[in-house]
Amino acid sequence: MTPHHLRSGSSDNRAAAFLRGSERPLAAAYDVALLDLDGVCFAGDARVPHAAEGANGARELGMHLVFVTNNASRAPQAVVDKLADNDIDASPGEVFSAAMDAAALLHEHLPDGAPVFVIGGDGLRQALTDEGFAVVASAEDAPAAVVQGWDPAVDWAMMSEGLYAIANGALHVATNLDATLPTERGFALGNGSLVAAVANASGRKPLAGGKPFPGIYQRALRRAGGARPLAIGDRLNTDHVGARAADIPGLHVLTGVSTARDVLLATPEERPTFLHTDLRGLLQPHPEPRRTTSDGDSWWQVGDERWRVTAAGAEGQGVGFLDTASAAVSLDAYRALACAFWDYADAHGGRTDDLNVPELHVGSQENNA
Repeated sequence: MTPHHLRSGSSDNRAAAFLRGSERPLAAAYDVALLDLDGVCFAGDARVPHAAEGANGARELGMHLVFVTNNASRAPQAVVDKLADNDIDASPGEVFSAAMDAAALLHEHLPDGAPVFVIGGDGLRQALTDEGFAVVASAEDAPAAVVQGWDPAVDWAMMSEGLYAIANGALHVATNLDATLPTERGFALGNGSLVAAVANASGRKPLAGGKPFPGIYQRALRRAGGARPLAIGDRLNTDHVGARAADIPGLHVLTGVSTARDVLLATPEERPTFLHTDLRGLLQPHPEPRRTTSDGDSWWQVGDERWRVTAAGAEGQGVGFLDTASAAVSLDAYRALACAFWDYADAHGGRTDDLNVPELHVGSQENNA
């Protein structure tokens, strides 16, 4: 039995393998939240609706918060200040960044005090010096490693200096491989895109920390000391792939990168354990998905919503087929649809290209609070 997982209680094992239910608010059922930042707590310089309400409310219910981010540009205090600007309470000891994860990864390959060159900013430099590494200014200082993390100050000269060091034998370590970074204007170049440029020039594949690798969650959890963790994120291919790889349940929110349609099409390794529109999902119970039968037909039921997916498409009982490009649905309908689409995909070798999969506009269901 996995100690930090809550079992669904359903007699249907397929329901437990998809979404789960919780009779208590998630902040009461789990003891530590491993919270993503960009797209969950804020979006660049923009505020995320209900983020402060959800995060601070979870703390009031006794949940410990740890902010686990692939962004390596900010030192812990800078993260705390950014969260404070968004009315979210935090302390530096509650921050675990990809920069800190890369420093921990580097310890597995280099001795204490080894010289390293940084393609990145002050947050990454601080994480490395805090772990005892000597940050050097040039490839001519013979660094043993080049550690690369996103920062707005990264430019051609800095990347080229790192390339010189890698060509001379330095280890190339990336804090994360995110191709994009969400901002208030849309998606900008992420660290992974810049890492790819250096790797393309060097011809060498870098070591990588951060999400979607499970190590960042495992190391953050060891620092937090929780026994029943829950990972919260907006990106399926980083936050939730990493959570599943670390065997940690995940709550997906619709305030960042991955849309509701993306969730319906999620591969098994990307699938969250719980779904909500935003961080208020920490403060609410989550009805358990169940397979039910009505008039000989099989449905996925969440609350009062019943949905199924067949070769004819996605159908709601009493609603009819979703045959439009977009549709407005309730939160429980979204949850039932996710189970129904996943069930169909698993039964058809992962294929859903024969189906209409609409963009969903999901209501928050305030009455669930």
